[in-house]
Amino acid sequence: MAKQVRVMRMSVEQPLWRALTGYRVLTMLYAVGLFATAYDEFDRPGIAITYYVVLCVWTLATLPRVQNAAACTKRFLAVDLAIAVTGIVLTPLVVNDHHIDSGGPTLPSIWTAGSVLAFAIKGGWRWAALASTPVAAANLIERGHPARDTVHNVILVWVASIAIGYVVEVARASERTLARALEIEAATRERERLARDIHDSVLQVLAMVQRRGTVMGGEAAELGRMAGEQEVALRTLVSGGLTSVSRISRDAAQGAVVHVVDDERDDDEPGGPLDLRALLAPYASAKVSLIEPGAPVPLPPPAARELAAAVGAALDNVHRHAGEYARAWILVEDEPDEVIVTVRDDGPGIPEGRLDQAEGEGRLGVAQSIRGRLRDLGGSAELISPPGQGTEVELKIPKVSRGKAGQR
Repeated sequence: MAKQVRVMRMSVEQPLWRALTGYRVLTMLYAVGLFATAYDEFDRPGIAITYYVVLCVWTLATLPRVQNAAACTKRFLAVDLAIAVTGIVLTPLVVNDHHIDSGGPTLPSIWTAGSVLAFAIKGGWRWAALASTPVAAANLIERGHPARDTVHNVILVWVASIAIGYVVEVARASERTLARALEIEAATRERERLARDIHDSVLQVLAMVQRRGTVMGGEAAELGRMAGEQEVALRTLVSGGLTSVSRISRDAAQGAVVHVVDDERDDDEPGGPLDLRALLAPYASAKVSLIEPGAPVPLPPPAARELAAAVGAALDNVHRHAGEYARAWILVEDEPDEVIVTVRDDGPGIPEGRLDQAEGEGRLGVAQSIRGRLRDLGGSAELISPPGQGTEVELKIPKVSRGKAGQR
């Protein structure tokens, strides 16, 4: 079965960088507009115009720098903050006393908050606190004394930037946790699929070699014993499995990266849906009776194959555990919204607690080859086995499969 590796990227941070880019442009225009409307309050407009030229050129030229965390380097942040602080400190030199006494805006105005927010998004709340401190000091120096409105603005920038930085840190931790959970789920599904395939092939052969070798005796018995040991070791390996660690991209703004390995299967295979009856027909024999509808039972190819494989796994259990002379019946029901396949036998049934014991020993016939397949298809598998009255396995699958096997 071909494999397809899907790379999933998750980032709650990237929208913040986009918002910051727009904020810097809009606040640059706002600061220039304030200067134009209050031009009469500037004693040295030439200095202010020079500063605004630098501010506009810097803002527009560095837009790529605030696209993601990797581009937003420490050196850029330091220069950006220096431009904001310089504009605040220059304000008393270019405006008249009335502008300052009335609480007029500084040269960069609210553009300064963009510099602090860049620190917050890049490095979290500690970087935000570090950047807010020189901004607060510059505002107090610009005003000359701790006026109420100045203190209010300083605290507002401080609290807002620290809060945003903390939220970014929490979001990053949540991203990593979610990425880890998604990758564990994907690895578990792949492990279960491999377990089903191994159970239906290698483990069945090893179990048969063990049984036949024990019956034949001699060197064959030794071969059977070795096959039994390998069967136990392989079941343990399949039941345990390994889960890889989630990868985190170098660019924090790109978020967590999860690599998911899927079966490369497509419902739209040439020929369209498969008739389930054709896949179940080979199971019919002198000891297995197949009761099916007169009309085709179409299902998406992956769903049809998995359902047929689950029926095969149920029949394997009949052959292995119900006795040499046990008979089995396969009943196919084509309902409007789902397909139901029931496998019955007239064996002795399953002792209470035997399924849990088998699963604990790594025997995955019912847990994975039957229930696991149906679960992946969005269906269900119910097993009824009163002692001494045979076993009935009811397999249900929706016509529109909700599982992974039926979605592609």
